[in-house]
This record gives sequence, structure tokens and C-alpha cells, in this order.
Amino acid sequence: MHVIDDDAAVRDSIAFLLSTAGLCVQTHESAVAFLAVKDRRPGCIITDVRMPDMTGIELARRLQADGSGEPVIVITGHADMPLAVEALRAGVVDFIEKPFDDEMLLASIQRAADRAGETASAEAERRMLAARLDALSGRERDVLAGLVQGHANKVIAYDLEISARTVEVYRANLMAKMQAGSLSELVRMYLTVHP
Repeated sequence: MHVIDDDAAVRDSIAFLLSTAGLCVQTHESAVAFLAVKDRRPGCIITDVRMPDMTGIELARRLQADGSGEPVIVITGHADMPLAVEALRAGVVDFIEKPFDDEMLLASIQRAADRAGETASAEAERRMLAARLDALSGRERDVLAGLVQGHANKVIAYDLEISARTVEVYRANLMAKMQAGSLSELVRMYLTVHP
């Protein structure tokens, strides 16, 4: 967990709340100071909107542009609808007004952590499926392309100028290599990598 706020009292108060909830917390007096930490541990980021040098929204944009998957929760004492919309467009997962309820902040952190876990899991699955697709032979990929388009084995055989029996062999091989239990699962796997 990272708490970023230029107000030391707010920063320390949030850090205390999080540490009493059993979370490991690092505090930073500004977004610039946070970014300057070379080997920081990834984690949920709680940041104020209005800070000198770089706002919390600018930080969220920067992290999004860098491809960071760290969830960002923005807190502010000056909320309005345009600011909330701007924050959400910058990739912020939650926008909380001060003063806030401790339980509301902890629930927001839990939702952000759950969402980050789902994203990491989906990315790991996509990389695994991409590796399996890369392991297919050229002809297996040709057969897979026909299957994804919904073509029958005979149509694929005609298009590739091979026998229907050969298509069946390639199809069985690629099902085994992809570890797919059904044609629909195979198509889902392909579309996970190539949406």
C-alpha cells in the first residue's frame, strides 16, 4: 500500500488506519517523491487529488501510460462531477470525498485489490494461451483459423487443398496442444489472445 498526500496529518492518519487493518504501508509526501522510489513494492495507491508539482489524477495518468496495473484510489476534499469524471478517465478505480468513513476506505481498497487480482489472473491466462498458440505448426494454425471462422472440416480441407481426414488429424493435434476440451473452448482460447 502507498499513501500519497502532501498533508502529513492526513497521510499519517490513513497510514495508521491501514496498518491497524494489517496492511503494509509506505507513505510519500508527493507524487513526484513516490515516482522517485526506484524499487518500490507494487500495491494499491491512495493519493490526494490536489498536490503541488503533480496532482493525483496526473499520477494516475502517468501510471496508466507506463502500463502499471497498480490500482489508484483518489481522495479529495474538493469533489465535483467533472473532477470525478476526469479521475475515472485517468484509470482511477475509486474516488472518495473527505471526510470519509474508515470502513468505506477499507472496502474500496478491498475492491481495488480484488479487481487487480482478476486483471493479473486474466493477463497470466492470456500469456499462457499465447504461448500455446505459438507452439502450433503453421498448418495447425491454418486449420484453427478455419475453425474460428465456423467452417466445417470439409470446407477447411477444400480451402487448404488437403483431405478432410488430414484436417481431422490437425484438429485433434491442435486441440491437444491447446488443452481444449471442446471446439467452443478452443475458439474462446483463440479469442482471448486475438479479440
